Amino acid sequence: MPTTRGTRWILPSSALIAALAGAGQLAAQVHPASQSGAYTTEQAERGRRIYGTFCAGCHGTELEGAVGPALVGPAFLRKWGTPGRDAEGLFHLIRTTMPKPASGSLSPEAYAQVFAYVLHRNGLPAGEGAFDGTAAALQAIHLDRLATSGGSGITPAPAFIQGDRGLTPSGPGPAQAELTAAGPTDWVNHTGSYSGQRYSPLSQITAANAPRLQVVCAYQVGSTETFETGPLVWHGVMYLTTPRITAAIDAATCRRRWSYTWEPRDEMPAEINRGAAIKDGYLVRGTPDGYLVALDAADGHLLWARQVAHPGSGEIITMPPLVFEDLVIIGPAGSEANIQGWIGAFKIGDGRPVWRFNTIPRPGEPGSETWENPSVPIGGGAVWTPLSLDVAKGELYVAVTNPAPDFPAALRPGKNLYTNALVALDVRTGALRWYHQLVPNDAHDWDLTQVSPLFRARVRGRLRNLITAAGKDGFVTVLDRDTHERLFQTAVTTRENVDVPLTRAGTRSCPGLLGGVEWNGPAWLPATNMLYVPTVDWCMTFKLADSVKFVPGEGYLGGDVVFDPPEKAHGWLVAIDVRTGAVRWRYHSPKPMVAAVTATAGRVVFAGEKTGDFLALDARSGRELYRFNTGSGLMGGIITYTVGGRQYVGAVSGGGSLNFGREGSPTVFVFGLPGRRP
Repeated sequence: MPTTRGTRWILPSSALIAALAGAGQLAAQVHPASQSGAYTTEQAERGRRIYGTFCAGCHGTELEGAVGPALVGPAFLRKWGTPGRDAEGLFHLIRTTMPKPASGSLSPEAYAQVFAYVLHRNGLPAGEGAFDGTAAALQAIHLDRLATSGGSGITPAPAFIQGDRGLTPSGPGPAQAELTAAGPTDWVNHTGSYSGQRYSPLSQITAANAPRLQVVCAYQVGSTETFETGPLVWHGVMYLTTPRITAAIDAATCRRRWSYTWEPRDEMPAEINRGAAIKDGYLVRGTPDGYLVALDAADGHLLWARQVAHPGSGEIITMPPLVFEDLVIIGPAGSEANIQGWIGAFKIGDGRPVWRFNTIPRPGEPGSETWENPSVPIGGGAVWTPLSLDVAKGELYVAVTNPAPDFPAALRPGKNLYTNALVALDVRTGALRWYHQLVPNDAHDWDLTQVSPLFRARVRGRLRNLITAAGKDGFVTVLDRDTHERLFQTAVTTRENVDVPLTRAGTRSCPGLLGGVEWNGPAWLPATNMLYVPTVDWCMTFKLADSVKFVPGEGYLGGDVVFDPPEKAHGWLVAIDVRTGAVRWRYHSPKPMVAAVTATAGRVVFAGEKTGDFLALDARSGRELYRFNTGSGLMGGIITYTVGGRQYVGAVSGGGSLNFGREGSPTVFVFGLPGRRP
């Protein structure tokens, strides 16, 4: 076993990822170029064992790629033989950002051994001398020559793909009026409605009868991918996504209607997807290789696909899109790769671009002056969580995430707009209307992740239009949507050493970069005047790097992180009284809470735990009403809807996530009260 600096990490095990057929042959076909051996056979063998323990869960047992990118083959080698990327950059990336989520935690010898194993698998011959990580050793390794000797590899990604039945879907709806009204029968938006309230007026399931809930059916997607999707339901059909698969099932019986698998056309920096959008027969989603894809919601047939993001520069699409009128609105994740963030609108008919707002202002754009003479390349401003929309105002709300490099804030002085800011845009033009920055000049990777729910309630004696903002800093903030006044801010996780400067020796702070509120945000219940917030309480030690190196498209943290041990990571479901900002009750979970929360007029709150438990709680008191263990952690959506007059609850289980561990098989469980099946 390798030694580690600080905490010893054994990453959570995942279901074995089946090796790609021929992956071993692919490596063998990469004929060695005329380069002298850069490592020893013994080093590579030790690296193989370390890789199996720390890396295979993300990059595949045969280096073929899983939630992380492939580390073998001509395409991988060509990528690392392009300008700005080389063996030195690859080794820097491995030793400063791996393994997840304990980057930099292995010993120098272990990193050298893993690097030797990667070289071995890609055809570079062993030699007499051990790889020592020096600049001279790295400069002698020419990955581009290895790629050239291995053949042509993949072809360039096509900009646009048209389905073989034309661009028009064969079936109807939901129409714009249905999306705007968001009636109780269906769940037509990732967060239930444009307002993102995660509230349903359904009341068949109540605090009195919720203990009688039972599993009605379950559907296994049939993959080993991550599973963070937020399901949609329209007219009795549920739509689900994994990073590659899109599926439609009967929402009352879980019988499959159709399934479509996206075959990647470009590199996949990470494999994550959080859901789709539906309108007028189109089912629209993003892919990890940067495509916006439209399927026929009736049968899953491909209508069109357009590459809107560029994975070579670190951009990937993970967020659920928002569809309004004839626009699909979406943006790329990838702040840690120093992307130049943006949010954009595309035509639903063929994906043609309509407008784009730069969340990292380009030189001369308003906000660019808030990056005051940075001494390193700067960027970030990714978007990876749901949007919300005030239809009456035509105002779109975007949660913009962290700046890059992540930790050395002194190297990018100023407020760094529009990072970690709630940004309000004209939904039809993308013009900026207003913004509110929550974490200026962020040094902790404290993304703003939520800009919902939108709701109306009485605060400080006045009935107001409100918006909720929450993120990884551990705060929930409520603002007046008309005056933009900050009304209250409530801590929902532990906050310690938040203002203590980071150092090379290390500064322990709470929350860590996986703390606070993650990709599922608060729910709102008018009957109780409360917000219900799932949270992660997990601290870590931040360490600044001696020097900051930018490798295009790769991790750009500017330091290392050491998490508190996983057994110290836990979660809360926090109920906040919006009249005062006070916490009314807390439900404690032994593991982080990242699954969605949904509140209903039956005064029941549905939630999920990484323990594998699906929960129904009394909305007024937090008292447990029902618990069912699904066998794997819940990290995706939880929704409620009706079919044939009967209320159901759908909950996403299994698959896990890139940062919180892989586990189980992606499965949807559907719950209901005992009664007639449709």
